[in-house]
Amino acid sequence: MPQSTTSNRRFVLAERPKGEPDDRTLRLEAAEVPKPGDGQMVLRTVFLSLDPYMRGRMSDAPSYAAPVEIGQTMVGGTVSRVVESRLDGFSKGDWVVGFTGWQDYALSDGKGVTSLGANPSHPSWALGVTGMPGFTAWSGLNEIGQPKAGETLVVGGASGPVGATVGQIGKILGLTVVGIAGGAEKCAHVVDTLGFDACIDYKADGFAAKLKRATPEGIDIYFENVGGAVFDAVAPLLNTGARIPLCGLIAQYNATGLPDGPDRLGWLMGMFLKKRITLRGFIVFDDFGHLYPEFAKEMNGWVEAGKIKYREEMIDGLEEAPRAFIGLLRGEGFGKRVIRVGPDA
Repeated sequence: MPQSTTSNRRFVLAERPKGEPDDRTLRLEAAEVPKPGDGQMVLRTVFLSLDPYMRGRMSDAPSYAAPVEIGQTMVGGTVSRVVESRLDGFSKGDWVVGFTGWQDYALSDGKGVTSLGANPSHPSWALGVTGMPGFTAWSGLNEIGQPKAGETLVVGGASGPVGATVGQIGKILGLTVVGIAGGAEKCAHVVDTLGFDACIDYKADGFAAKLKRATPEGIDIYFENVGGAVFDAVAPLLNTGARIPLCGLIAQYNATGLPDGPDRLGWLMGMFLKKRITLRGFIVFDDFGHLYPEFAKEMNGWVEAGKIKYREEMIDGLEEAPRAFIGLLRGEGFGKRVIRVGPDA
């Protein structure tokens, strides 16, 4: 069912998933399109971002952000058009980026909403390379990775929106960059289009040995997006003084228990100690939000100059969002996965 001017479709959290989300996790509802009061505006969603962090928001386990409540609209980054405004600084037709969730329309008082103006060249990119994923890549690598020319950077999830950007920034800064991705097609893209020095397919036989051959000088920075078996292959190759920006652990987001096998925590902590490794998790806007203007200026310059390539995977229809999100968690995404909720105009 396409977006209409009379009904507000929205996906709400119907139940908390145990393991992988399924058809029962989210429920599609319809409500009236909201009307603005003084100091408010109505936003019509054009693009909805799909991101791995959303799986954590479906859980009520303790985390850095409050969970989505049962019956509440599922959260998510959006690019929207202003339908009606009674708020200074925003006019009908303006493009904005915000966090209005999985729905056609939202009422906003302007908090957390940034204007993109009347005619942005690539509005959906504000959900990717010039938005949160790009900022995550830039700040995590620079602030935690502390890159130095000539070092070796390894990037998990290298074909995704964060990993792809991390690696390209690494090349701009003079690093040797090795990506890790799932499948030959993704690895070819990482090398041939994004310009990484190498990419190792973690799904192929001999993954750990191939990664070792690709990093003969060891690993100085590992940008962690994955966890699981990928980190198992990376860990023995970390150099003394290595830095690990911990961005995500998508391999375990649907886990219902600890992995099988011996407890390796002691070995891991010992390695961190002996090699004096720095590992830091980060929540990008909480930790580095003050750096966003610097990021925006530098990233927009790189994009305009063609130094940063960006792949977007556009999927049409709000009704496709749950299925597309489940696929994202399975590693099916190729580039930045975005839902086109409604027409541009």
